[in-house]
Amino acid sequence: MKIYRYIALLVCILYSVLCTPIFAQEAMNRPYVDDKLFHMGFQLGINFASFGVTDSEIPQTNPITGETETYHARVSSLLPGFHVGFITDLRLCKYLNLRFTPGIQFTSRTLTYKTESGNPISDSKGRNGTLDILAMPVSIPLYLKWSAAREGNYRPYVIAGGGVSVNVSRDREKPVLLNLMDYFAEIGFGCDFYFSWFKFCPEITYRIGFGNQLCPLDGRMEVAPQDAFYTNALSRLTNHCICLTFNFE
Repeated sequence: MKIYRYIALLVCILYSVLCTPIFAQEAMNRPYVDDKLFHMGFQLGINFASFGVTDSEIPQTNPITGETETYHARVSSLLPGFHVGFITDLRLCKYLNLRFTPGIQFTSRTLTYKTESGNPISDSKGRNGTLDILAMPVSIPLYLKWSAAREGNYRPYVIAGGGVSVNVSRDREKPVLLNLMDYFAEIGFGCDFYFSWFKFCPEITYRIGFGNQLCPLDGRMEVAPQDAFYTNALSRLTNHCICLTFNFE
């Protein structure tokens, strides 16, 4: 997928820009910073969100032709979003830290619907079977960070954990409404780079949600009848997200 190529390119650029001058330094920056019991920081990043889509396979009425057809949906594009958060870090031992990093994400996904017959699709607003879904989940995660031994001014690590998220942006007028809450697991890797005044820690993580994010129509009056196929064609939506995060500690 193109997303992985973009992330690999970003990692290579970061490596060439940051690692070369750090490795060239003889002096060890902030040699005792990792001995602190507790420290804080903040994070900025970009994300690429997607859905795990399960079709309902229930025939729906095509708003244009009036025929009964089966719809299939997929995520047609991954649009970059961004996220911000705070870092609180507790040192458990020399190589293990407990991290609490609450934050908010701004994500966008596009669902495209097609019929098995190939007939055209339209709705009350002329969207032609393409639906943009925006979300702003507030994440409340807890992680374990396992770090390797420090070498000069860098220290690689892996991170794993999970938590819950609350979507604070729900538009009931959209034909597809996401549920309020989700719970997720996350795993990734990164590297601490030590500068004179702070640590810069880029990391890449993959997050997978376990809750069904599809909210049933339940007779929502805000949705026109000819738009009901957007929800009725689905049985399950789960969150997936790749994040490139820059931590400043």
